[in-house]
Amino acid sequence: MAPSKSSFVRPLPCKQPGIEAMVADTSCTFARHTHDDFGIDLIHRGAQKSLSGRGLVEAGPGDVITVNPGEVHDGTPFDETGRAWRMLYLHPSLVADVGQDVLGHARQVEFSQPRIADRRLSQGFANAFIATVSPDSEASPLAWEQSLILLLSGLLQPRLLERCAIPAGIVRAREQLDEAPLKAPTLAQLAETAELSRYQLLRAFTRATGLTPHAYLTQRRLQQARRLILGGMSLVESAAASGFADQSHLTRLFKRTYGYPPGAYAKASVSLQFRSRR
Repeated sequence: MAPSKSSFVRPLPCKQPGIEAMVADTSCTFARHTHDDFGIDLIHRGAQKSLSGRGLVEAGPGDVITVNPGEVHDGTPFDETGRAWRMLYLHPSLVADVGQDVLGHARQVEFSQPRIADRRLSQGFANAFIATVSPDSEASPLAWEQSLILLLSGLLQPRLLERCAIPAGIVRAREQLDEAPLKAPTLAQLAETAELSRYQLLRAFTRATGLTPHAYLTQRRLQQARRLILGGMSLVESAAASGFADQSHLTRLFKRTYGYPPGAYAKASVSLQFRSRR
């Protein structure tokens, strides 16, 4: 199959609170990164492989791919023709509400299968995506809510206990980065927090989180920048308030991670509020 004539990764505006939508057709490779939200992806052209916390995931047309919040993953096309897909990002509070309806009790939930080949789920995703991005004249709140619940009912499972307990020292080091992403502690300071040597900290942190401490801090800063941009802050101010040297620094890392520049994200969020943070 010939590659797409145009390559793009584009966020779309959607009025429903707690949800974002994206369309893409590209041969770009995405480096390891995380999202704060649950992600559901439907591939409709080409194929890709990704390495995540749940192992190697290979998917082609019609396959549904899921990502849990904080799950480190990447993305590489099978060949130069690239792949095309649509994605929905769902805020954890939205998924938790639906999970309580679906599972009948208040428990943490997760997507247990990283790839699902199921025609009904694929159609369910398509229905939810259309209902999410349709303009007011065509959108129905009832249709959107119904399609979302039906889609998630086929994906959600009660969250299992921590598959591999994270050492207490690494938890403390991670919390230090989570609580103050603007600060840039040295490796020695993180090691002191974890009561480990620098080398031990580096190995243990990467094994536990899937990212080096510096890469983890960069992800936290990018996620903070997304929230600020979504709230209407300018790119220059968002970059400074998230710990980046300047707007170009933010733009370079933002596009490398998400496939589109922060300006496109800002443009999509100007006319419509993407999310409601609860």
